[in-house]
Amino acid sequence: MDKLQKNNAFGGPEGPVVLVIMDGVGIGKNPASDYVKIAHTPNLDWLKENAAVYAEVKAHGRAVGLPDDSDMGNSEVGHNAIGCGRVFDQGAALVGNAIKTGAMFEGQAWKELIANVKEKESALHFIGLLSDGNVHSNMYHLEAMLKQAKEEGVVKVRIHALIDGRDVPPTSALEYVERFDAFLAEMNADGTVDYCVASGGGRMNITMDRYNADWSMVERGWAAHVKGEARKFASMKEAVETFRAEKPGILDQDLPAFTIERDGAAVGPIVDGDSVVFFNFRGDRSLEITKAFEADELTEFNRGPKPNVLYAGMMEYDGDLSVPKRYLVTPPAIDRTMSEYLSAAGVKQLAISETQKYGHVTYFFNGNNSGKFATETWKEIPSDVCPFENAPRMKADEITEEVVKAIQSGEYKFIRLNYPNGDMVGHTGVVEAVKVGVEAVDEGVGKIMEALKKVNGIMVCSADHGNSDDMCELDKKTGELKLDSNGKCKPKTAHSLNPVPVYIYDPSGVSKARMSDVKDPGIANLAATCITLLGYVPPADYTKSLVEVG
Repeated sequence: MDKLQKNNAFGGPEGPVVLVIMDGVGIGKNPASDYVKIAHTPNLDWLKENAAVYAEVKAHGRAVGLPDDSDMGNSEVGHNAIGCGRVFDQGAALVGNAIKTGAMFEGQAWKELIANVKEKESALHFIGLLSDGNVHSNMYHLEAMLKQAKEEGVVKVRIHALIDGRDVPPTSALEYVERFDAFLAEMNADGTVDYCVASGGGRMNITMDRYNADWSMVERGWAAHVKGEARKFASMKEAVETFRAEKPGILDQDLPAFTIERDGAAVGPIVDGDSVVFFNFRGDRSLEITKAFEADELTEFNRGPKPNVLYAGMMEYDGDLSVPKRYLVTPPAIDRTMSEYLSAAGVKQLAISETQKYGHVTYFFNGNNSGKFATETWKEIPSDVCPFENAPRMKADEITEEVVKAIQSGEYKFIRLNYPNGDMVGHTGVVEAVKVGVEAVDEGVGKIMEALKKVNGIMVCSADHGNSDDMCELDKKTGELKLDSNGKCKPKTAHSLNPVPVYIYDPSGVSKARMSDVKDPGIANLAATCITLLGYVPPADYTKSLVEVG
């Protein structure tokens, strides 16, 4: 790896460069559903008019390595792009290509899984998110694997379906359930196989916890998927309809765990000799359930006897720790991240967020690498364990306090932080809480600006994708807001396809920063931008800096 060269035109500011990532804070197209615009944000408003540079950049689709510009961005690929300064094919694109070319089915992991169940006449299980949200999973990938399993002579398959309502409309479950039921009916029609749903539940109720925030979710999922211990129903459709009738207004993501019964017993517990695929491709919400299947000892919950199964993830969820041991698709090899370059140049760095996004400013920012570089310090502030709408400020105040201290200390030349509010509260669909969350972020940005003003530092403030900027469902034909029976807009909980802002704040004016002639900018341009503002020349193959200096 070549070392960064100093920029003769500008040697960097006296204080630090601070990269603020306002998770889920985009630029909305509809003022009635843009709760970034509706919130009181005097600091962001001031920056838009007065910052040294203001730009709007892409944070979705091809700009972050996803297959198509109809694909919304997400925090994982977003932080990959921000941290490595380039665009790599990601998640859904990688998996889709592995299926299309047949590489997945020619790989050792798939062959081992299939051979195991055929030899032992056991069941092949698939656990994962049943939607086409393309953020954590895509049900088309599942259907392709089921078709292949049947072709290869697998007789018994059980699916453990996690209900979405987060990357897709919040009460859209039955669309996916009915489609999948029809698909399974077609698979089973010739009588040669027995493929059925065995268990499930809402993704924010069971299985898909992340960052060790709430292991009770994994425990509930384990009970349903592995032990067959959850409320029993004749079908997934019956489960969804019953839960909705019992608790009107419940979102899909919050649906309780269920199992499917046949002749009075759970149809698909996971037992010794089975093969298991966790078919989500995104890592953050895959690591804990993977640990439950792979760890010899587990202290996070009372797992009971660990079934002796062959387990595989869709992808390698942590390359540094080699988790899982077996996976179907190799993730992109992301090297030469900004952190690595800055460390080689001796630049002291601080990465900080609360638990919910701590992994994003560390692991994902560093190219899916859980190891620190030599000059890095990582700081995690524990998140609250409660619904985000109940505490929408989250830990914004604590993050801000620590960042201001770090600025004042003079210890770090580069500080990166993530405010999760715009995304995590945005996913709740509770717009009053979203407004509070965005306002907390704005307050934090203002305090960071004040601290930087005193030490002649520079702030680069942007986002990894949109969410809070697009909080209401729209009618696809008319473009009008969809309203419920009370005349309120129907909440949209998924990420947006909107651009995100970039504000360059240089209170001393020492950088003389001005917009460069970069064409079609995206968040991958932020790495070269930060390197430029630190007084270095970005690597030649990085996407271009948004600014010129000196």
